[in-house]
Amino acid sequence: MEYYISKNVDQNFEEAIERVTERLKDQGFGVLTEIDVKETLKKKLDVDFKKYKILGACNPNFAHQALLKEDKIGTMLPCNVIVEEHENGQVEVSAVNPLASMQAVDNEELHEIAQEVNTALTRVVEEL
Repeated sequence: MEYYISKNVDQNFEEAIERVTERLKDQGFGVLTEIDVKETLKKKLDVDFKKYKILGACNPNFAHQALLKEDKIGTMLPCNVIVEEHENGQVEVSAVNPLASMQAVDNEELHEIAQEVNTALTRVVEEL
């Protein structure tokens, strides 16, 4: 099982971030954090890196359900979505596969929630 859901998109980097943020909202997710990896690596290590942003997405309803079933699940929240620009200019959007990450948690009650989150994140990526 892949640990991520991914798709190459026909948008530039900035458009892809805007579009994925809109699709996340359509599925009930908000973006809580945005990490500019390129900027951070330049500032902290003085290295050049490709355009790469990590969006920390959270659907409050799913998060609440999961926290009620397993209080330490917060260590795996929010759901990360990345937007990266490859050397050839191709932009790729990838989201965590919650079914894969939940395999590490010994709590059967989370599997249904993970399936719902997976379905929503898959829709986000497919609709780009």
